[in-house]
Amino acid sequence: MTGRLLIVEDQLSLLASLKRGLEEEGFEVLTASSGSSGYSIIQREPVDAVLLDLMLPDGDGISLLQRVREEEFQKPVLVITAKDSIADRVIGLDSGADDYLIKPFDFSELLARLRAVMRRSMGTSQDAQLRYEDLVVDSLSRVASRGGQSLSLTQRQFELLEYLLQHKNMIVTREAIARDVWKAATATWTNVIEVQINQLRKKLGGPSNLPVLHTVRGKGYQLGDEP
Repeated sequence: MTGRLLIVEDQLSLLASLKRGLEEEGFEVLTASSGSSGYSIIQREPVDAVLLDLMLPDGDGISLLQRVREEEFQKPVLVITAKDSIADRVIGLDSGADDYLIKPFDFSELLARLRAVMRRSMGTSQDAQLRYEDLVVDSLSRVASRGGQSLSLTQRQFELLEYLLQHKNMIVTREAIARDVWKAATATWTNVIEVQINQLRKKLGGPSNLPVLHTVRGKGYQLGDEP
């Protein structure tokens, strides 16, 4: 199992070590050394999981965790911290952490826990429908509808809509779409992505439907509330 990870950790030697180890395991790794930079990355870059330190230079990781959970960030978060009391663990888990690992830890244990929370997350997302307002996507039956009316989508349009819904209310760049949906280089697929976005927007629209797929000039696209 691989994916795209974000590590939020202010101890730079540990940050570099984790990045190197996870990349050797096949993960793509983004890094941040403060809560504010971590939040910024979560807002603009789709990630599959987050490794989060609780003791950051600009505040505690719990505040960041609570903030992104309130904003419907649903990807797994594995807390890595030196805070080892039962009370700290309870607070972390109650604030939205999927697991809690005490420093110092063995890399093999971190890797096992990370893969476990990612597997659980994938299982949940496969069982549940993806929704925004009256827009529903069923990943198992491969059916999409809006306002109870079935949408006639090509396979690529369905994959694109599914991806945008997985990152609802987040700006998704063309680079991310090319990489994660088209599995290709952006330079090759930019125009194709634009065409597919426009076609998908038309199919999601209608006389009584409010627009849900927005172009964010200079940044990318956002499905959900108007940015």
